[in-house]
Amino acid sequence: MTPRILVAGIGNIFLGDDGFGVEVVRRLAQRPLRSGVQVKDFGIRGMDLVYALLEEHDALVLVDTASRGEPPGTLYLIEPQVQEGTAVALDAHGMDPVKVLALARALGARRIPTYLVACEPEVLLADDDEEVLAQLSEPVQAAVDEAIRMVESLLEKIANSPARERASSLP
Repeated sequence: MTPRILVAGIGNIFLGDDGFGVEVVRRLAQRPLRSGVQVKDFGIRGMDLVYALLEEHDALVLVDTASRGEPPGTLYLIEPQVQEGTAVALDAHGMDPVKVLALARALGARRIPTYLVACEPEVLLADDDEEVLAQLSEPVQAAVDEAIRMVESLLEKIANSPARERASSLP
């Protein structure tokens, strides 16, 4: 059976490197992908992602930034964990992936293997900042091609794992 995998780009294209996830999925969507893979730009629309997670998927790959103190452009593969009791309130103008996952589960979404392909940002503007920066910094832009390769490799790994293995590797 072909696994159904959702690849979700997250971020605000007007806040500098926060647009990383959106750029990766924009470019990934232009490439040939295996059957069962859906690539979508969710931007800052957390509720749209919650509703998408209520549909039947076998795995989720999020693409976003993550500040972890490494040099800008550093890529990470993270398996986010949703702790019991995680707050489920969402910000209408932003997206916290863990809160999105928690709300989706509270609404009945089943647990599926979830991965985050993330990039260390160099420039992040705040939501309340009056500036707009609609471009990625040089090191983050340079990481986009490698992030696409990481996502494609992850899609292959997920697709080639037995269904029982996918179901048992729940975060």
